[in-house]
Amino acid sequence: MAQTITEKIAARYAVGLGPEEVAHSGDYITIRPKYVMTHDNTGAVIPKFESIGAGKIFDPRQPVFAIDHDIQNKSRENLSKYAKIESFASKHGVDFHPPGTGISHQVMVEQGYVTPGSMVVGSDSHSNLYGALAALGTPVVRMDAACLWATGRTWWQVPKIAKVELTGRLRPGVVGKDVIIALCGLFNKDEVLNHAVEFAGDGIAVLTMDQRMSIANMTTEWGAMAGVFPFDNVLKDYLHGRVEHFEKMHQPFRYTREQVDKWYEERMESDEGVHYAIELRLHLDTVIPHVSGPNDVKKMISLPKIERQRVRIQKAYLLSCANARVEDLAEAAGIVKGKRIAEGVEFYMAAASAEVQKEAEVKGYWKDLLDAGAIALPSGCGPCIGLGAGTIRDGEVGISATNRNFRGRMGSRESEVYLGSPAVVAASAVTGYICSSSSFEDMQARIEMKRNPGPTRTPARVEIIEGFPERIHGRVLFMNVDNLSTDEIYAGKWTYKDDMTPEQMANVAFENCDEAFNDIYGEGDVIVSGRNFGTGSSREQAVTALKFKGMPCVIAASFSQTYKRNAFNNGFPVFECPELVDRLAEQYAGCKDLTIVGPEIEIDFCSSVIRCDGAEFHFSPLGKVPQEIIIAGCAENWIRKELGGAM
Repeated sequence: MAQTITEKIAARYAVGLGPEEVAHSGDYITIRPKYVMTHDNTGAVIPKFESIGAGKIFDPRQPVFAIDHDIQNKSRENLSKYAKIESFASKHGVDFHPPGTGISHQVMVEQGYVTPGSMVVGSDSHSNLYGALAALGTPVVRMDAACLWATGRTWWQVPKIAKVELTGRLRPGVVGKDVIIALCGLFNKDEVLNHAVEFAGDGIAVLTMDQRMSIANMTTEWGAMAGVFPFDNVLKDYLHGRVEHFEKMHQPFRYTREQVDKWYEERMESDEGVHYAIELRLHLDTVIPHVSGPNDVKKMISLPKIERQRVRIQKAYLLSCANARVEDLAEAAGIVKGKRIAEGVEFYMAAASAEVQKEAEVKGYWKDLLDAGAIALPSGCGPCIGLGAGTIRDGEVGISATNRNFRGRMGSRESEVYLGSPAVVAASAVTGYICSSSSFEDMQARIEMKRNPGPTRTPARVEIIEGFPERIHGRVLFMNVDNLSTDEIYAGKWTYKDDMTPEQMANVAFENCDEAFNDIYGEGDVIVSGRNFGTGSSREQAVTALKFKGMPCVIAASFSQTYKRNAFNNGFPVFECPELVDRLAEQYAGCKDLTIVGPEIEIDFCSSVIRCDGAEFHFSPLGKVPQEIIIAGCAENWIRKELGGAM
């Protein structure tokens, strides 16, 4: 059966597949990625690692620690945390990149950890960036990182695959950031939610590596689990350049020119006739600069239109793992050179890495920005995540070249943040209102979309491990809503109340969504809900409260991947069945109840079939890996068993 690049890489890094076995969308597999990156949250992973009884790192070459988030914080507590991380790295022989080296994702690329055809994961949502190098980069949660340290492996479900074809050439003044803003704004109905996006088309050849990294990085905001570019001559030249950079410094590097050439000759490509869940096309020659917002990545407005509105700003930001590389700094410097930042505007900049800053200094870009009045910050995340100097205050408006503008992320919730390209940020900082340094005719980008129904699936026979139920019977409780958040499942006011008993946690489940839920619910009821269930905060209580309540599982059209990972890592089964959700939505159309008591349901795990109201619906099999975790009760116990410790 034909495979995509994503499926091929997943199979390459899968553990336990037979010689003739492959990995396809929907499959649960055990993976041993090439690297796992953690940053400041390494401090939170260490106690998880120790709690599962692991005495040593399984493969000290696999983890990478790169400190970047709170590096402006010089408090004794934070410096102590960094010292403990460095000490832990030294004890176990793990690569440690101290504060000031750069933003973790940039470090992973610059230092040669990310290579074409590899699978590299990180406990940070923007690990998608690694796809710019034809790698499979995807985020994991902290428990996964602990499991990887202890055993070298964790579990992963191969996602659906989306093909995004980029055709034509970009207009002068239009860059990669404009492309991803357009994709997020034009396809803003969760078209690629939880998919791996594979980029294709003749337009890719005109995109620089810096632009590809911006696009791959922000596939996260688009809702995707990965954003993978092909291995072409642009990438090959970039990799050769990394080798030459270290050769000039007479320092060893992680790969050689000969290895790059070999990888290129053996590069992976998607097979002919492969199945994509959805195919999108964007004609690059019809893209003009837009900004996202305010406070919403998927809401965009064209530059010509917002320029006419004269939206005044008080903050401008050129930083983050999305847009703070040499190309970005050069573009901004060219706009501000010989000018001054507008009165009443603070313009903050931070390079993606120390290497980037050094090159920008050598080429004069850094000085041009400083001379114009830009305020330099150390190379790290900083105000992008609301930490350190430069955060936005009440009532202020900001334009930022970062990747997210969620309300309150960069500081005050009583502020407005727009996202734009480095050129837009620089031009706006000089004029004092959101604008571009070039003139563009207002026009609509040309796009195309085709959804491809999945291949007809026959009931798959699954070997059921002792201790895992073959079938579940219960009553459907249908919550006919998309994007049901973790706050609605488990209210924020309880999240940091650490003395809540399991019974108390169970009693407040869904109270922030439906006050009548506890009166309706009966033990054994099965929640069925819409798309992107469990979106929002990563709080694990939104899973454990349902487990404590006695729910056997949750079925949804789709899940937030963080919620799904937290669910299985806590031994709680969840799985998708959009056909069942669509049938129930049609059946109960017009019903205003928040929680609808539905028909009886039977879930047959042996055949991966749901029987409900006289119909059958198929779902992706829960194979050996998820069964083992659920039987163990949680991923920690699963790993303890792997290590031979007590359950």
